[in-house]
Amino acid sequence: MQARDIPNMITVVRFFLVPPVVWLILQGAHGWALALFLVAGASDGLDGFLAKHYGWTSHIGGLLDPLADKFLLVSCYVSLGWVGVLPAWLVVVVVGRDLIILGGAILYHLRIEPLRAAPTVVSKLNTLAQILLVLAALFEKGVTALPPGWLETLIYTVLATTLLSGFDYVWTWGWRAWNKRHGTGRFP
Repeated sequence: MQARDIPNMITVVRFFLVPPVVWLILQGAHGWALALFLVAGASDGLDGFLAKHYGWTSHIGGLLDPLADKFLLVSCYVSLGWVGVLPAWLVVVVVGRDLIILGGAILYHLRIEPLRAAPTVVSKLNTLAQILLVLAALFEKGVTALPPGWLETLIYTVLATTLLSGFDYVWTWGWRAWNKRHGTGRFP
């Protein structure tokens, strides 16, 4: 192993943190799940810093890092929904959006051209809102109650940003696919 592999190794560790976080949530140990979720989040910041600061970026790291993040978030949403901390309808919307985007990305890659995508501003806001909701839910269940309305506000913020970012991806990439196929420069 070389020093430039450290960010990728940290990302792999983040993958291995997901099952314990899920297990802790399912066991009702929300405080411990919160602590481990924070460690996973810190590892994301650390691997990103090391990769960018030292020029240790790699193709595999560019693929694994967002997958590790998505695996952690989706697993937390499904687990928190399973134990009734988050509403099931929100879990369906969050996971459904991700599946639609994944399916669209695969189709675009296979039928149009290799996909070179970057997260949009709306998608980054959605990810931030999703992370804040997991943190708030785990904090409320594992540490102390939040002020009234905070969790509900975050739930509806996640709903709104998830729908908006999903629509944004479908519209943007639908337009690109249409334009690549038909070359009109406009989307009907």
